Amino acid sequence: MLDVLGLDATEEGAYRRLVTLPSASAEDLAEVMTSSVSALATALSALESKGLVARSTGQPGHFVASPPSLALGSLIVQREEEIRRAQLELGRLTEQYRGSVADRTGADVVDVVRGSQAVADRFAQMQRGATSEVVALVKTSVAVVTAEENTASEDVAVARGVAYRVVLERSAFEQPGFMGRVVDSISAGEKVRVTDSLPLRLVIADRSLALLPLAPTASNSGGGALLVHESGLLDALLHLFDLVWASSNEVVPSSSGVSFLDADRIEDVDAQILTLLLAGLTDQAIGGQLGMSLRTVQRRVSGLMDRAAVVTRFQLGHEACRRGWVGV
Repeated sequence: MLDVLGLDATEEGAYRRLVTLPSASAEDLAEVMTSSVSALATALSALESKGLVARSTGQPGHFVASPPSLALGSLIVQREEEIRRAQLELGRLTEQYRGSVADRTGADVVDVVRGSQAVADRFAQMQRGATSEVVALVKTSVAVVTAEENTASEDVAVARGVAYRVVLERSAFEQPGFMGRVVDSISAGEKVRVTDSLPLRLVIADRSLALLPLAPTASNSGGGALLVHESGLLDALLHLFDLVWASSNEVVPSSSGVSFLDADRIEDVDAQILTLLLAGLTDQAIGGQLGMSLRTVQRRVSGLMDRAAVVTRFQLGHEACRRGWVGV
């Protein structure tokens, strides 16, 4: 826990033990800890330099713990100041990077990453650096990063609040243990969909940087990838993902493991609204029938029109029947 403040395991253990004691020497601590006397003497010296312990004036060779609120509070303030300086430097570097991006030629918007380890490192960096969303198309055959190798970076990003939307190939569920990993991912908050076949492997972070793994070739037996920066090519990859996502089936946990839901389905309440709308009822009357406000009915109808890509309610009725949203 205290490693974020620069303490190693021995230093943290020694400080925690001293907090519960009036005072102790390295020999005393060695009797109740697994570390050696020399290791604890080194740890106590380091803790003293960090202001976490002080030498006892009454017992030579003994140390007393400094008050946590004072000692640890000081370290926290120091770390916050370091982070603030790093954020300022990040801002300066970002501005410099944007300036260089503006001067890039067409060939500069794509970087070639060579070697499986380099690709794996860049993949992990993208997830660690993501702030809002990571989207991915995952083919069944593994390119350079396996699901097990990716789990740590993905879990950390999800824990930070990064949204994940992932489309998988249906055949991936034939792999042993794969279904359990998908259920765990969904339980953690990820959104997962499935389709029969994907055109390529793809990962995009914050809609600003894409990683496109390449299959190994004779000249690049270790595999590689293309790193695509903001450009028309990235826009095309984003559009491709959005199209695949919209046409894929949602994966939801079920008693048998997972179920695949039709991507074009609508909620029951929307089906009821459409049925009443096609029956000729006004929005006000529909709201009365379903116990909704007029504003809610209008909002849901507007959402259905956007989803059906139509501009009139007449067109919505036609699309609803064509898509099977309501009975005809």
